[in-house]
Amino acid sequence: MSGFDATDARIRHTCERFNGFPRDAAVLVRLIKHIHAHVHDAANVVLRRYGLNHTDYNILMMIYGSADDAVNPSRLGSAAGEKAANITRICTALCEKGLIDRVADSGGDRRKVALSLTDSGRRCIESLLPAMAGMLDASVRGIDAAERAQLEGLLRRVLDNTERL
Repeated sequence: MSGFDATDARIRHTCERFNGFPRDAAVLVRLIKHIHAHVHDAANVVLRRYGLNHTDYNILMMIYGSADDAVNPSRLGSAAGEKAANITRICTALCEKGLIDRVADSGGDRRKVALSLTDSGRRCIESLLPAMAGMLDASVRGIDAAERAQLEGLLRRVLDNTERL
């Protein structure tokens, strides 16, 4: 019995009670939610050793993955999928931990800031990346490269559809 069996049974029951309920769509959306929860929990186990959580990691990785090693808070929020209020709170905590810096905009507008990793933040990310890479690889074990590419394409289409809701 898998952790999804109870959800699957409830979806089947809903379909029996409500004619026309989109079983396939409901199963896919719930599978995505369950996958997200398991990845989130597994990541937190790894990240706890570094004094971080999954949200912190996402913010740090968005900065680490930026071509110019800096990003403004609003772009960071959309890239990380976080609301502006959360970005401010998370970034303040990461600044207090010495992992990121707020840097004044190079254009001279004092109201604009960019967020960048400190040397300590870069070392932290680079020390935890092997463990996170292993966790990510384990999550798609047994799925070959062609299947991964197909799944990525399908999930991107689902994302496009849900962004338009």
